[in-house]
Amino acid sequence: MDYRVTAGSPVRMGAHHDGEGTNFAVFSAHATKMDLCLFSGDGLTETARISLPERTGDIWHGHVAGLSPGTVYGYRAHGAYDPERGHRFNANKLLLDPYTRLLKGQFTDHPATLGYEARAATEDLSFDPRDSAPHVAKSVVHDPALFPTGVARPGTAWEDTLIYEAHVKGLTQQNPGIPAPLRGTYEGLATEPMLEHLHRLGVSAIELMPVHAFLDDGFLLKRGLTNFWGYNTVGFFTPEPRYFGPRGLAGFRDMVRRFHTAGIEVILDVVYNHTAEGDQRGPTLSFRGLDNASYYRLLQGRPRYYVNDTGTGNTVNVAHPNVMRLVLDSLRFWVECMGVDGFRFDLATTLGREQSGFAPGGGFFDALRQDPVLAGVKLIAEPWDLGPGGYRLGEFPPEFAEWNDAYRDTVRRFWKGEAHSAQELGARLLGSAGEFDRAGRRAWSSVNFLAAHDGFTLADVTAYTQRHNAANLENNQDGHHSNHSDNCGVEGPTTDPAILARRRRRQRNMLATLFLSQGTPMLLAGDEMGNSQSGNNNAYCQDSPIAWVDWDADHSGLKGFVAHLSAFRRAHPALRQSRFLHGGVRPADGLRDVEWVDFAGTALNWRDPGLSSLCVLYRCSAEAPLAADREDSVFVIFNRAAEPAPVVLPVPPEGWKWMVGLDTTADIQEPKLITGTHVDVESEAVMALFLVDTGPPS
Repeated sequence: MDYRVTAGSPVRMGAHHDGEGTNFAVFSAHATKMDLCLFSGDGLTETARISLPERTGDIWHGHVAGLSPGTVYGYRAHGAYDPERGHRFNANKLLLDPYTRLLKGQFTDHPATLGYEARAATEDLSFDPRDSAPHVAKSVVHDPALFPTGVARPGTAWEDTLIYEAHVKGLTQQNPGIPAPLRGTYEGLATEPMLEHLHRLGVSAIELMPVHAFLDDGFLLKRGLTNFWGYNTVGFFTPEPRYFGPRGLAGFRDMVRRFHTAGIEVILDVVYNHTAEGDQRGPTLSFRGLDNASYYRLLQGRPRYYVNDTGTGNTVNVAHPNVMRLVLDSLRFWVECMGVDGFRFDLATTLGREQSGFAPGGGFFDALRQDPVLAGVKLIAEPWDLGPGGYRLGEFPPEFAEWNDAYRDTVRRFWKGEAHSAQELGARLLGSAGEFDRAGRRAWSSVNFLAAHDGFTLADVTAYTQRHNAANLENNQDGHHSNHSDNCGVEGPTTDPAILARRRRRQRNMLATLFLSQGTPMLLAGDEMGNSQSGNNNAYCQDSPIAWVDWDADHSGLKGFVAHLSAFRRAHPALRQSRFLHGGVRPADGLRDVEWVDFAGTALNWRDPGLSSLCVLYRCSAEAPLAADREDSVFVIFNRAAEPAPVVLPVPPEGWKWMVGLDTTADIQEPKLITGTHVDVESEAVMALFLVDTGPPS
């Protein structure tokens, strides 16, 4: 059919239906021509090829009258194929619209998706003339009604936040309470059994591993594996279709709405540092074919090759204004149209890299911080990448919280029994002020965790000393070498009751440490029920029971214990303060906001390399404004020693007494009033006490 094509507008990127037709706008600074390709409804047959008639700056655009929502399309970009100058245009390759919100079809691992001939002696310097359209997913013009804006949010304060990191399929696939058709889907994630579980744990925010559309790596497919984690993005505006349930795209919004109704925020783990196109040997799917030299950071003087600060083959050039716009537009889309409450930025150091290196005041961070839509959402950085000077813990702007891997390693080392670890534990318990207390940052900036998707689960930290990644088919060479783990006497599964008891106690001690620390606690899904990955510390390619949460793993009441820890933290403002504690004297009563003592009640000997027992007394910050809850005090006892011991308690104010609120050795957590001056603490245990008002003496 004949299409009436006019100039349209360059203002709004992507494809947008206006009631009379559809406007298309796509960025390319180096293309010489941009073709819009239309396809049949099933995406199999190309029915028309229209050259976009206008270029305004670096935006190619045009309006096609009569095109309605549901139209399947893609782009073919013309220009130089000259990899040694950084250009990889090949109009034989159909390209996904970077702004598409819907996909039609699937990507397949086929040589025709490569811009070069795979078997050529000159490798990527050669040119492949085959049409890639039969082997790639297409873009779809979306119905504006699918993406209404305006969402009511829980708005949980950072200091009241408990994050639960989860994988959509991994968490739901084996949950017997979820109807079978909904397991592994967005809808299944927000069913009543899941909401009840999260409520019991006191979770305030669920952090979802990548749900942007992603690809399975070719090398994994050849091994019969898939990219389970999803850190291989191809579409920054498109929910991953493999998690669609009966309601398709609408199921994602349903999930967010149900979480919000339950008072739970939704945080997305987003990957803007690299794409699924990989290095110079990877496929041409979208960005590479539209404008390789703009979308990616290329090696200076050798633009055939990519900067690989991400370890995945390429690095997105977020410093480029149009690429930065793409990322910011994507973030706004997920907030305004999909209702999410925040983002965890994978390899966030990459996003802050300028020509001179990492810059906390770089262009992307400045743009993000001043954006009125994004100013009110939670921002979390993974504060490292694999490039030079990539580890940047504590160096992000004040609006960010950061994953604190130093916290994870310190807690593991302490309970493992390493020398000198108690000294660092003291710093971690107070929110890692050495890293974060600057530029007006708050104690919640430290996202404290014991385990995350990348590494051992908490159960495996106590059951394995070595990684066991044979199922990944990489000769057990992948994953972290150093895990600060300890098998407690036997590697892997055992029926020895003493070893099992020791593992359970250590898990409880580590969990108690997490919930009794200043900062923002994050719990890995499944750790609350002793979930194991059989020693696999890099289950990125395991869409199998290895990486699916085992809902039958809890045989020791761990879920109830975690629920108690969470409730205890919520009940005590002294444990979730926004200000850092430095031992400042409170003007109202002359008491310090934090005190450290040994079991005899005297000053702690921090110089002892074998220090294994310590006590910390939390009071509300000397800098906090006066409030009724300023009287809250929590006294925490850590005993890593092999023997039980009596502990001298701080002298309570007149009319107050100490109450035991937490004991990691007790199967049933019942408050116990202490009438004397001492409390007995078991070996390898954590105990927490709080002050209660018992009235004037009789």
